[in-house]
Amino acid sequence: MSATASTEITSAVLSVPAAAPAEAAAHYAARLAFEADVSDVHADLESGAPGVVVVDTRSRAGWDQGHIPGALHIPTAQIAELAPRLIDPSLTVVTYCWGPGCNGATRAALAFARLGHQVKEMIGGFEYWVREGFAYDSATGVGQRPVDDLTAPRSGISCAC
Repeated sequence: MSATASTEITSAVLSVPAAAPAEAAAHYAARLAFEADVSDVHADLESGAPGVVVVDTRSRAGWDQGHIPGALHIPTAQIAELAPRLIDPSLTVVTYCWGPGCNGATRAALAFARLGHQVKEMIGGFEYWVREGFAYDSATGVGQRPVDDLTAPRSGISCAC
């Protein structure tokens, strides 16, 4: 009689148990209070929805390479100096930087919060704005790339998530 090894399958996902539903709801509600995605920012800018100002926090070179139409350019290091003159304190500031590998928008959001502004960070940054096929302005004119189907539906319509 041969001995067979018994293997028990365990879940890598559940190696740390999921939070209780009430804790999960509080966590995800908090995340949404701090973040906005590029599709929602685009929808607000396109519709002219009031209450939001979008701020590009990158260097002049980044701004010139491409930026969201209608955004203000305030590099992070200049927020304390320029924001009081340029931003209505009743507006919610949405910061963005290069992309998810950069924490520049997070640093900028912190700077705005310290000045007393309500603020959200646009997750995905300029990278995902471009990857979702939205038009952008640059020093050489308007640009737009095809939708990256790994980030948005090929049709260009909202994923409605």
